[in-house]
Amino acid sequence: MAAHHDHGHTPAAWTGVIIAFVGFCAGGVFMVAAQPVPFWGSMGVILLAPLVGGIMKMMGLGRKEEPQVRNAPARTAEQPPADQPQGEAAAHA
Repeated sequence: MAAHHDHGHTPAAWTGVIIAFVGFCAGGVFMVAAQPVPFWGSMGVILLAPLVGGIMKMMGLGRKEEPQVRNAPARTAEQPPADQPQGEAAAHA
């Protein structure tokens, strides 16, 4: 799969997670305190988290996409292709 394991440690990812965390914590407090208007405001803050993270990623603060490289073993002229049976390779030689 990917040789680079950073788990998304970027400013965009951290900012989105922190905003969502603050929104969840505030929402929990307002839910227990029976305050519906601030609770729904906290839900709005949670919805801002992916928006802010996405904008920051578009600004270049997210993870950089690495080019997809196919790591196929090198094949010499003497070796037949892996999908071709040995008998056919000898017939074409």
